[in-house]
This record gives sequence, structure tokens and C-alpha cells, in this order.
Amino acid sequence: MFLKILLFPVMGPLEGITWIGEQLLERASAELDEKENLHKRLLALQLAFDIGEISEEEFEIQEEELLLQIQAMEEEAAEAEL
Repeated sequence: MFLKILLFPVMGPLEGITWIGEQLLERASAELDEKENLHKRLLALQLAFDIGEISEEEFEIQEEELLLQIQAMEEEAAEAEL
């Protein structure tokens, strides 16, 4: 415990930087997972349409919703890079 207090001026900032890096990595992973899930839902929707489970009208409505969500995520990512 004493050693930790003694080394805090040196280790504190390093631990803080490590924590920030971990948070950024976690956020990026979550965004990638969310985008990947949207793409999987789009593929599942296409398959449902191809085998006749849903009508063309329902397919187009759901497809548009998913594509808009994907587009919004890509725009957010582009804005975050600026």
C-alpha cells in the first residue's frame, strides 16, 4: 500500500491513460458489434424474402429501416473522426 502511494505521481497518469485506452477500445468494439448485427439482420431479411416468408412490400420497408440505421452509424463514425 505504501509503495502504491509513493509511486502514485508516476503511476497515476499511466493508469489513467491505460483506463482511457480501454474505454476507447470497448466503445469501438461495441460500435463494430452493433454495425455487424445490423448487417446480419439485413442478410436474414434478404433470406426471408428469398424463401417467401415476407412480402416484397414488407421487405422494402424493413430494408430501408436497416439501411438508414447503418447509414446513421457510418455518419456518426465519420463525424467522430473529425
